[in-house]
Amino acid sequence: MFNGSDTIATFSIVLVALGILIWGYNRARSYGKLGILAWLQSVVLMAPWLLFFGLFAAGIYLNLVGILFLLVASAGGYIYLGRRLRQEGQDAILRERASQRLKELEAENNAEGEVRESSEPTDNTENAYHNVGAAIAPEVLPIPDDDLKTIKGIFGIDTFFATETISYQEGAIFRGNLRNDPDRVHSRLSASLKERLGEKYRLFLVESPEGKPVVIILPSTDDPQPATIAQKVLAVVLFVATIATSLEAAGILLGFDFFTDISRFQEVLPLSLGLWTILAAHEIAHQVIAKKYDLRFSFPFFIPSWQIGAFGGINRFESLIPSRTALFDVAFAGPAIGGIISLLMLITGLILSHPGSLFKLPTEFFQGSVLVGSLAKVVLGSALQEPIVDIHPLTIIGWLGLVITALNLLPAGQLDGGRIVLAIYGRKTARRTTIATLVLIGIVAIFNPSNPIPLYWGILILFLQRNLERPSLNELSEPDDARAALGLLALFLTLATLIPLTPSVAGSLGIGGG
Repeated sequence: MFNGSDTIATFSIVLVALGILIWGYNRARSYGKLGILAWLQSVVLMAPWLLFFGLFAAGIYLNLVGILFLLVASAGGYIYLGRRLRQEGQDAILRERASQRLKELEAENNAEGEVRESSEPTDNTENAYHNVGAAIAPEVLPIPDDDLKTIKGIFGIDTFFATETISYQEGAIFRGNLRNDPDRVHSRLSASLKERLGEKYRLFLVESPEGKPVVIILPSTDDPQPATIAQKVLAVVLFVATIATSLEAAGILLGFDFFTDISRFQEVLPLSLGLWTILAAHEIAHQVIAKKYDLRFSFPFFIPSWQIGAFGGINRFESLIPSRTALFDVAFAGPAIGGIISLLMLITGLILSHPGSLFKLPTEFFQGSVLVGSLAKVVLGSALQEPIVDIHPLTIIGWLGLVITALNLLPAGQLDGGRIVLAIYGRKTARRTTIATLVLIGIVAIFNPSNPIPLYWGILILFLQRNLERPSLNELSEPDDARAALGLLALFLTLATLIPLTPSVAGSLGIGGG
């Protein structure tokens, strides 16, 4: 039976879920029919998992056929709503273009303005300057007058009508009015700038602290630089160290210390190969999508871990990111492929588990994850009521892969999850989620000192990954709603992977003692 604390926890979760749904609906309502359809698309995508976990908490266990039916139904609903969304979107675009053309005609008749120049930045322009990741250096000369004059010539009443120019240290900020779709404006302005001045400058279309669109021009010398020889050597060293820790972690799972008995190499190799497969798939997916956008994405700096073999890898963009959509796609690809492979390994391992399987685990072990525990209950059923359950090795590999994927999807800094939140919701939300994630990790580390993973991972984020990714060249255009729904689903499954079942809830569900 549930005790009082479990009832309160369950009630709190329900309130939080309802709050998120209401907040999402209110946010979507302001965008009209398009917003409501996009919100429904997110709900449909998450519905199978919410229904599955809700029924599970109520003691109703769906079999694999039921789960597949929910996923197929969700996919069908998602596709149907996507078609409706595209149809409505096309109509909205036609209306917007007509309205935009009328505004342009009016602007052509009434446009007046005088460009004002100032050699000193105000507080707001300094904030905007920091928003593109540049550092103020007083000794750096400003943009030459001839170049500045040429740059001003790229603007027009049908793209970006510049009303104020602020020239300072390394670049220039242009305030004004956006007169067209951000994608089209950025494309035309960038092409015009390149035609006139080559690769000398980069054009950023971003949002000012006041929420207004501004254009920022910076010299190309500020572009991200390729990895140095020292950094490449460090990446190789970390890769070798990760191989070593994955072999040791496999040995610990098998009940021995690999480095004191290297002759048992063949025993740890299958487990290590399974983990390497997940890590490799994750990194290859990043590289493939980065190449699609013609982006340079560094080779991973793997983070070794004695407990789980590896925490995954840290990557950095070695070229400017064209848009938030590109940022989302590159960040999402790795955990999506790695997570899917891990989930398939987990489910396959559970199906193949039988008396006499390699691993013998206490059933309380499955209380460590809502996602893993619920899937194990569906597949293994009453076997989880026994003190010990025999588990196929693929179950362990898949579980480790899900944990690694979930850790990288935490919404903080330059982790994959942080980049996804930045791409979908913008910089303000990404900063807040980074702080909230670090605080939450700190609380978990304090109240669970026996598990060193939260403390270790929190320190790595704090010192290596807490800063947000530098802005895209076009920061104004947001990813489409399908990507937003996928990002929300990924973050939801991350929580389901990392949040444990309480002993009493698990016991009432027939998982371990309780």
